[in-house]
Amino acid sequence: MAPWLPKGLVPAVLWGLSLFLSLPDPIWLQPSPPPQSSPPPQPHPCHTCRGLVDSFNKGLERTIRDNFGGGNTAWEEEKLSKYKDSETRLVEVLEGVCSKSDFECHRLLELSEELVESWWFHKQQEAPDLFQWLCSDSLKLCCPAGTFGPSCLPCPGGTERPCGGYGQCEGEGTRGGSGQCDCQAGYGGEACGQCGLGYFEAERNASHLVCSACFGPCARCSGPEESNCLQCKKGWALHHLKCVDIDECGTEGANCGADQFCVNTEGSYECRDCAKACLGCMGAGPGRCKKCSPGYQQVGSKCLDVDECETEVCPGENEQCENTEGGYRCICAEGYKQLEGICVKEQIPESAGFFSEMTEDELVVLQQMFFGVIICALATLAAKGDLVFTAIFIGAVAAMTGYWLSERSDRVLEGFIKGR
Repeated sequence: MAPWLPKGLVPAVLWGLSLFLSLPDPIWLQPSPPPQSSPPPQPHPCHTCRGLVDSFNKGLERTIRDNFGGGNTAWEEEKLSKYKDSETRLVEVLEGVCSKSDFECHRLLELSEELVESWWFHKQQEAPDLFQWLCSDSLKLCCPAGTFGPSCLPCPGGTERPCGGYGQCEGEGTRGGSGQCDCQAGYGGEACGQCGLGYFEAERNASHLVCSACFGPCARCSGPEESNCLQCKKGWALHHLKCVDIDECGTEGANCGADQFCVNTEGSYECRDCAKACLGCMGAGPGRCKKCSPGYQQVGSKCLDVDECETEVCPGENEQCENTEGGYRCICAEGYKQLEGICVKEQIPESAGFFSEMTEDELVVLQQMFFGVIICALATLAAKGDLVFTAIFIGAVAAMTGYWLSERSDRVLEGFIKGR
């Protein structure tokens, strides 16, 4: 069944407001969903294992410091020898190894707890380095420094100075990575043992290399000066040990479109659009056109707009021409508007009363309010004269008159309100 809708302006507003407030959650009060963010990258298992071992070693230091340090040295030495390798101490250390939010650490500790216990009770003497024994030898998550990959191969440049000390070996210390060197700026080669493009050797010895920048356009050089170039970057040509800019626009090395022109820049060039007046051009502006576009004509050395409105180009009735850049358009004359492809005279709307858009029900309400005011006024005048019965009589007559008029004077009152 369709919902009941109240008639009249005020009841409709109150009904709509009550309906709106009855909704369970206004839309602006509903919490917006949190923005979707990509999960943080997971650390390499080797890094997790290293962090676990570092935290374990800090726990060893903490347990010794917290449990001893009094004045009775002999008693401490006796107790320390028992506590040092005890299960109690191991439990205290393991309880604080991983933070509550470090899921990867907790997962690794759960997988390796038996190995840690085995090392604690049986392997400490022969393998004092927990990181090497647990992360590299037992779990095989890590490699020694300067090595990488499943087989722990040496990084380029050797294990002592991976990548010559001028780069980072990808995957160093882990069982992953490619082992390629990511060289610092200015260095290159497989092991970062050479100067990169645009740099030269300022200093070199058996263990040290300093690379300095060449002059701007030089790709290879023997020094920092403009005249020390040995090879030029793209867009430049070597001339007497100097790099000179190549004018691609003058050597037909540019590749621009039919409605574009070439602009030379240092080491390169740009393609820019011709002016609207041009069909092909040799430069910027209407004075560099090869030909004029439709709607333009040659005037001297420039392509200028043709004013089509100087001739009869708009044949429609009540139309007029409006010139545009490179063309024209037909619009309706003043006082006319476009309707189904023709220009028709605009109709001036009749002036309407202030309440012209009121509904019939709203007019009835307004009528009753108007006659109610009249009744109140008459009753008040009668009361001031202490004519109680007269006031009652006049009020009753006015009420009946108002009711009668509200039933029979709709046209008159509506015309008055609408200004007709």
